[in-house]
Amino acid sequence: QVQLMESGGGLVQAGGSLRLSCVASGTFLSINDMGWYRRAPGKQRELVATISSGGDTNLVDFAKDRFTISRDNDKKMVYLQMNSLKPEDTAVYYCYADIAWIQDYRFRAHWGQGTQVTVTS
Repeated sequence: QVQLMESGGGLVQAGGSLRLSCVASGTFLSINDMGWYRRAPGKQRELVATISSGGDTNLVDFAKDRFTISRDNDKKMVYLQMNSLKPEDTAVYYCYADIAWIQDYRFRAHWGQGTQVTVTS
């Protein structure tokens, strides 16, 4: 069974930093894109950043100047370094990965359970 597990969330004051990590576990062929989404209270889930298996990154506007996404393919991990955090960054952050199953070689979207990030003013 393929699973994604996030870590690194927590409570931080505005202007502070957090680093989120996510590891993929289980037996599978390969991982294509990985990324991070978030869901703020009362809002829909939104994209934060993605990174391809080759390291090409895409960050949405609110993240471009403050967040960095990276990955370690050998460790099957993706990271989100968040700096200059603002109260509006408060949300549950979800890890995402496009993973190919051994059974049929098909890529499927997988999601972690989420990690809470709370930024106080």
